[in-house]
Amino acid sequence: MNEKATGVQIISEVLARQNKGDEEEKLTDDEEPRVCGVCGDLANGYHFNALTCEGCKGFFRRTIKRSNQLRCPFLNKCVITKNSRRSCQACRMRKCQAIGMCKDMVMSDEKVLERRVKIKKKKILNTPVQLSSQQERLIQELLFGHRSTFDSAFSRFSGFRPMDRNILPVNTHKQTASKLFNPLTECPRNACSTASKSTTEPTSSPSATSCCLSSSRFHSSIKKQEHHIRNDVENRCVFTALPHVADLTTYMIQDVISFSKSLQDFQSLTMGDQISLLKGAMFEIIQIRFNMVFNSKTSTWECGHITYCIDDAVRAGFQPLLLEPLFRFHHTLRTLGLQEEEYVLMQAMSLFSPDRPGVQQHSLIDKVHENLALTLKTWIDCKRSGPEKHLLYPKVIACFTEMRTMTEEYSKQILQIQDIQPDTITPLIMEQMAPPLPEPGSAGGFFKVLPF
Repeated sequence: MNEKATGVQIISEVLARQNKGDEEEKLTDDEEPRVCGVCGDLANGYHFNALTCEGCKGFFRRTIKRSNQLRCPFLNKCVITKNSRRSCQACRMRKCQAIGMCKDMVMSDEKVLERRVKIKKKKILNTPVQLSSQQERLIQELLFGHRSTFDSAFSRFSGFRPMDRNILPVNTHKQTASKLFNPLTECPRNACSTASKSTTEPTSSPSATSCCLSSSRFHSSIKKQEHHIRNDVENRCVFTALPHVADLTTYMIQDVISFSKSLQDFQSLTMGDQISLLKGAMFEIIQIRFNMVFNSKTSTWECGHITYCIDDAVRAGFQPLLLEPLFRFHHTLRTLGLQEEEYVLMQAMSLFSPDRPGVQQHSLIDKVHENLALTLKTWIDCKRSGPEKHLLYPKVIACFTEMRTMTEEYSKQILQIQDIQPDTITPLIMEQMAPPLPEPGSAGGFFKVLPF
């Protein structure tokens, strides 16, 4: 037993000595010092096509850039070593060329600067993007203002005029008002149903179409409703859904004003600029908020206990020139899958647009807008993942362009509806349509409608 143990120990010692010898041999080969081909100093790599030290690399680059003619004070046979390399530049340069250092590989100052810029940019791109503390505080302020002024369940929306989803002549409107479809009592929670035709409704009056429309049925429904409206307007018909839609719009305007007044940057502006910004951005912010409750599968807006569809806007008097791009806009924006933080940043960017008519403090508002845009882009880069995140920001910006065009058309159609059916649209909506204030700082009537 002892002999067996002794044999095992001897074998282990022999293997250990062999492994140690291999490691020492490998260590010697790997760590063999590399010598500079010019001065014999320790070389740290290949520079300009030759193995040199850092000092000879710098000397060669400086000499090439100076392009001065060097002369040896002796016989051009100076021995260049680590200690004597500074004594004769001509012989040192001659040896640099002798070992293969190439002057064509020396970059100019412009190329060196360009390379450093590229390296810096690459380093920045590889650095993880993070929101600054200022940007985080900005997002939290926007979220607080949004959540305190927007209720996706629309539980605070009350006391409104009921919406009639029929289009009736004037002479029969009052007779059948009590028997018309009531969306609060007859409409299912998540889908609108077809309004039942009144028993006293004339046979020539068109019945209401189903409120739930898919995008494929949109255009045909728009044309049909437009035909009904044109005929009924000639017969002095009222837009039966207009009173309810006007109350809903007024409710949204009040919430948007409250949201704006909760922002510190907005409060720091003059009253004239506040009103100009609100008038210019009101329609856009309302649509951004409505998009948060838009169901792209059913093409309806699920506002708590009431569900709206595009036909309701037709019954309120709006025309395809506005409704068709508006319908596409909501589908496009909804498919982006925006988060709540991205929605509130969109609202703020729309609000602080320095090119609104009547704005005086352009530079200040532009600075706020740029900060909001940078915060949105940083948020997307920081919080989003996948290749689609690089296209999200430009797609969001494209939505602002679409909303600008729709805002102009919306204003035109509101005024047309007001001419056809006066005294239905609320004063707050009409005040929003008023031109910019002639005197900066004058409050006008826009804020006087609401107590602050």
